[in-house]
Amino acid sequence: MELIWVLSLLGATIIMFALNKPRMDAVALIMMTVLPFTGIISINEALAGFSDPSVILIAAMFVVGEGLVRTGVAQRMGDLLARRAGGSETRLTVLLMSIVGGVGAFMSSTGVVAIFIPVVLRIAGNLGLAVGRLMMPLSVAALISGMMTLVATPPNLVVNSELHRRGFEGFSFFDFTPFGVPILIMAILYMLFARRWLVSRDERTRARASRPRFATWAKEYDLLGREYRLAVSSSSLFAGRKISMLDLRSRSGVNIISIERKKRFTTEIIKPHPETEIQAGDVLFMDVGTKDFDIDDFCRRHGLRRMPLTGTIFTDQSKLIGMAELMIPADSDLVGKTVVDAAFRSTWGLIVLGIKRGKKPMERMVATEKLNIGDTLLVVGPWSAIRKISQGDRQELIVLNMPAEMDDLVPAPSRAPYALVVLGLVVAMMVTGVVPNVHAALIGCLLLGLFRCVDMASAYRSIHWQSLVLIVGMLPFSLALQKTGGIDLAANAMRTAVGDAGPQVMVAALFVVTAVFGLFISNTATAVLMAPIAIAVATEMGVSPLPYCMAVALAASAAFMTPVSSPVNTLVAGPGQYTFMDFVKIGVPFTVAVMVLTVFLVPVVFPFQP
Repeated sequence: MELIWVLSLLGATIIMFALNKPRMDAVALIMMTVLPFTGIISINEALAGFSDPSVILIAAMFVVGEGLVRTGVAQRMGDLLARRAGGSETRLTVLLMSIVGGVGAFMSSTGVVAIFIPVVLRIAGNLGLAVGRLMMPLSVAALISGMMTLVATPPNLVVNSELHRRGFEGFSFFDFTPFGVPILIMAILYMLFARRWLVSRDERTRARASRPRFATWAKEYDLLGREYRLAVSSSSLFAGRKISMLDLRSRSGVNIISIERKKRFTTEIIKPHPETEIQAGDVLFMDVGTKDFDIDDFCRRHGLRRMPLTGTIFTDQSKLIGMAELMIPADSDLVGKTVVDAAFRSTWGLIVLGIKRGKKPMERMVATEKLNIGDTLLVVGPWSAIRKISQGDRQELIVLNMPAEMDDLVPAPSRAPYALVVLGLVVAMMVTGVVPNVHAALIGCLLLGLFRCVDMASAYRSIHWQSLVLIVGMLPFSLALQKTGGIDLAANAMRTAVGDAGPQVMVAALFVVTAVFGLFISNTATAVLMAPIAIAVATEMGVSPLPYCMAVALAASAAFMTPVSSPVNTLVAGPGQYTFMDFVKIGVPFTVAVMVLTVFLVPVVFPFQP
């Protein structure tokens, strides 16, 4: 009777998941509340998931991922990935899945996903791609990364430990690789085809894509070709002089936007002020507002050297230098004044690059043009100055548009080396096993705080609480099924049904049962339950237990079919805006393909007769 109650509640849960009503974390909370009323588990057992190490590990890895985001490491990874992809969604999918599969071979797959979610969000926004077409390939590759090495996922270690306890040799570190690599290749090819079944453009991508970018404004205000990078030589007339002494703006129509200055180990971007002293070796980022400007003559007269540009209208400096469109309101004191008269740089810390009156940009030198009501000004300067003017009094200036580049800002770019060192230390601790994975992740969180890569507010914001509640709410089902004998009953039925069949049929049967159990309980718990059965069946059939145990380990990681079959799927369900059925239609065919490959490949690598 108790088993009927548990199965009924489990069936109701699956139906609500499939209908997506109510939302999945609410369903999990409902079941966590209802299960103790059956008397099968206590309320303390129902709430035990909140202290589960895997839940704490997931939360901690969110914070580690936030450290990489806040310091710009994730941003640079995304830039590199997008640059290599060259705007091709196909190439991007291949590179993303390959990198995630490789990185996840040496650390927690949930940690890899937590780190790469912000990377994928940023790439999708920059390239105007639907996030939903990238999140599923991310989760699939992360799950397959658990099939790459012995330490890649807990089920592998569980199965290996059971073999050692029964007196068998067990698996070596790379025994899983011959299965993981071909499965990853098959997954990449499959996702290139199956991604068409995923959601189309989502609202987040549309909103971001509709916002202007630096390059958009460069064309609208006819700024192309006005920017220069000039290096200051030791004999330059600029060296040792303050910007105010040069009087470049009124004499030549030249504005110094920023100064690049080399330090011992890094390069510093300096925000110029009238009292800033230029030094030999500095690289000046300049905007020239006059036509027919002879840059070569200017460099020759002042001892400067032209440097190559790495972006359009300072897009390569968008992490430090911002742009915005401002409008002159009717009651502004700026009406009738020129940009020079208004002391724009001294008052607001911003430089006016262009002025639009109506829809057309002015072709004359903007510094001496009198401002009218309704004029639109394109300004450039530090992001802090732009934020300040957007939060200030709107009587003088109204902010019309902020660029999409503002979303790419990172609060602590100088802390990136510390974040990388901490990440390396966390991975090293996880690989070597000197401390448990959750302990390694918690140490990483504390170190990120110590080095000011994250603060408490950003750490709490980074945790995806909906995913954690969903995982915690589903854990009591595992205990309830064990207490009522549901799992033992299913295992005995499987042994009876397949007992006299050939060894390859048993590989397929073990894979199917393990995968089905994995729909409802964690893959680690599934491995704990199925590994002894696999060894017992092998002993009865007189064959090596290695192929059967490998089938169990691979099936435990093949949790592609539902959003709750693995924390990896749960993490991407929200950002990807997936429904329960999205995982079913993508995951079920691929799980069958993995099973077929496993049935044929396992006996080749691990013969039934040792």
